[in-house]
Amino acid sequence: MSGGVGPTCNDISLPKEQEHEFKEHHDPASSKLSPGQKPSVQRKPGLFSFRQLNALAVIVVLAASGMVSPTDFAFVLFSMIYIHFISKVAFPTTLNSPKDPAVFNPQNKILRLYVLVGAIVGLLLPIAYILEGIVEGDKEGISAASPHVFLLASQVFMEGVAFTDRFSTPIRVFVPVFYNSRRIFTIVEWLRSEFSKEYEEYGGSAKRLYLGRGLAIANMAFWCFNLFGFLLPVYLPRAFKKYYSLQKVKEY
Repeated sequence: MSGGVGPTCNDISLPKEQEHEFKEHHDPASSKLSPGQKPSVQRKPGLFSFRQLNALAVIVVLAASGMVSPTDFAFVLFSMIYIHFISKVAFPTTLNSPKDPAVFNPQNKILRLYVLVGAIVGLLLPIAYILEGIVEGDKEGISAASPHVFLLASQVFMEGVAFTDRFSTPIRVFVPVFYNSRRIFTIVEWLRSEFSKEYEEYGGSAKRLYLGRGLAIANMAFWCFNLFGFLLPVYLPRAFKKYYSLQKVKEY
């Protein structure tokens, strides 16, 4: 979800025990690393991380509650099909060759802080807002926030799928850009729903009314910056540069 900068530096960082799910690839590229730098690692296909399982639980709960539209389901299904399609047609991986390196250092403290903020603003607080809405009976607020949470949880899950040996770096770029672009529209609808509420007709508390508006504004600001200030101008060019540079090395 997220910044899309790898499994230990995504919108939700992996816990320490998940490092055992990754194995190092000893190749010519890793031999050029500096003594203090760790080689890029990939997760084996078919293994779900703890982060993915948590995201999957959120997806299932929201889907079972009936708060997810068929359009959002179709979007997630299309993304699964499309990443496999473009991974074969446009951005294939090369067998028996060095694996694509990480675009950013997973130990970068600024990026780790950035994705932690994304996790809090994008998932933890909206989930708490939805749970409180169930208690207060705010069906309108729940239905407005749910699409964003569903799509962000789906993004987290799909980023884990993309960060395996079978997918190249451009595919890992595609997932956060694709989902972030779609979620901007769901956040716009969330904002519209929150600001269309009239307190006299609103069934919840005044605190919840202003909390919902503030949370929707915070998500709009954060994810717009994430897409237009980080993913497109920073992450995308670096990822493609690394991918095509590695392709040139493989050709020789």
